[in-house]
Amino acid sequence: MTKKKSDSLDDLISQKEAAEIRGVSRASINELIKRGRLKPVAVAGKVLLSRSEVESFEREKPGPKTDE
Repeated sequence: MTKKKSDSLDDLISQKEAAEIRGVSRASINELIKRGRLKPVAVAGKVLLSRSEVESFEREKPGPKTDE
């Protein structure tokens, strides 16, 4: 879990808020964190995410990965 002072506290949101923004479940957000696709930030014992990162997150395209 990342602890960054550079993240603005105004930009940090809960996993619930992230799920609402993306239109997915909290479990899906948690899975993205586990896979390293979203970077959590620990603040006062809570796991938060950067709103800008969540909003700009792009899904991986389905199918085999290629080296293009």
